[in-house]
Amino acid sequence: MNNLLETREGGALVVKVASQEEFDKIHQFNHETFADEIPQHEKREDGKLVDAFHEKNTYIVALEGEELVGMVCYNAIRPFSLDKKMDNLDSFLPPHHNLVEIRLFAVKKNKRKQGIAIAMLKHLIPSLVAKGYDLGVISASLKELELYHNIGAVPFGSLVGTKDVPYQPLYFHINNLKGAFKVEGK
Repeated sequence: MNNLLETREGGALVVKVASQEEFDKIHQFNHETFADEIPQHEKREDGKLVDAFHEKNTYIVALEGEELVGMVCYNAIRPFSLDKKMDNLDSFLPPHHNLVEIRLFAVKKNKRKQGIAIAMLKHLIPSLVAKGYDLGVISASLKELELYHNIGAVPFGSLVGTKDVPYQPLYFHINNLKGAFKVEGK
């Protein structure tokens, strides 16, 4: 998948599959988002949080210059994080051929509502279509349910996470997303 370059008021935004060199920034951003901002994980002295599924994840990052301003990742190797949080995940899902889990969808706090999430989705969706995935699952922050509803995601099951940091499991048909964002793909 080629890099996506968008010229924006703040400068150029590059959206691409992360390289090995960007993993350190990903771990820092992961900590900033999921330990500092959302208290889902314990804060660490080194300010880095390596995702439990890091070795299985494919990361897509949004960069303004050298600054990582957004990320999302996907993984199709089970068990997923949702498999560990729910009994019999598949019983909640519609018929599908190839399932993928989307995770760690985040934009830096001071960069939100600037189109970065949409730019990452425009890069992510063709990647998923090209690999033959037809259904995706994600655990969504309750604050962002409207966004997911607007792109056709369907809630299922009970909330997962903790009482303090609950998430709603959602599924979405990847081809529906492709149409919603007018992206190219198979």
